[in-house]
Amino acid sequence: MSSNNPLKQYFRQPSIYIKLPSGGGFYPTGAIELTVNSEYPVYPMTAIDEITYRTPDALFNGEAVVTVIQSCVPNIKNAWALPSIDLDTILTAIRIASYGHQMEFETRCPSCTHEEGRTLDLRTVMDMLRAPDYSKSVKQGDIEIFFKPMTYKNLTDNNKAQYEEQRILNQLIPDGETPEDIEKARNISYTEVLKKITQITVSALSQSIAMIKTPTAQVTEPEFITEFLSNCDRSLFGQIRDYIIDTKNVAELQPLTIKCTECNFEYKQAVTLNMTDFFADAS
Repeated sequence: MSSNNPLKQYFRQPSIYIKLPSGGGFYPTGAIELTVNSEYPVYPMTAIDEITYRTPDALFNGEAVVTVIQSCVPNIKNAWALPSIDLDTILTAIRIASYGHQMEFETRCPSCTHEEGRTLDLRTVMDMLRAPDYSKSVKQGDIEIFFKPMTYKNLTDNNKAQYEEQRILNQLIPDGETPEDIEKARNISYTEVLKKITQITVSALSQSIAMIKTPTAQVTEPEFITEFLSNCDRSLFGQIRDYIIDTKNVAELQPLTIKCTECNFEYKQAVTLNMTDFFADAS
């Protein structure tokens, strides 16, 4: 891009500045350009950005999200490496910068089935987002387990793997000459798919572990951590899994409490910030 372009002064400018829940931590070298005051400019989307996130394949494989984040938050040089705890804050900020802070959504009362439109202030959403305390650890015996957030690349790969295995599981209608043959083939196929789903789960848990400390070593190698999770006792595995789930819940956007205007019933409404519907409704 030419620095001599006389139209440069009319290029898009930052609309808002944000602080990241991670504080800029957990990024590998070169993935983010840190600022002195820990505030990062967020630009509105361009027309090219809008076209990008409307591309189904790019949304599915994560390329759309990565491209738009790097376009709108230029301090982030490698969005694949951004920690998952920053994702919702960044997407919300891009939405605000591009379309304003109000987002309309439809809700339906589970008591009387009354449907109505509501407006959500996305600034409130950003205030609700917070980072878990990754200084805490899980101890059992003489080992201590430390945690970290997944990267966006981890999230995307795991989602794709789970989608593929679930698709195969749903389509298991094996051919056979007799009902017994069909049932036998189906049982074998289900077993294999469920094994793969279990492997995906173990892999996802290992991606949330930063280090396992023993009296003689500090293990950070992913392959060793994955092997450990596959061979530790079920009690410790369950403790690790539950801790990671609880940590993930802290970082996620909590459901909104809504009171039905028709019957006054109060219920919870989940708010999702995925690219597919989070931006499409605003354009």
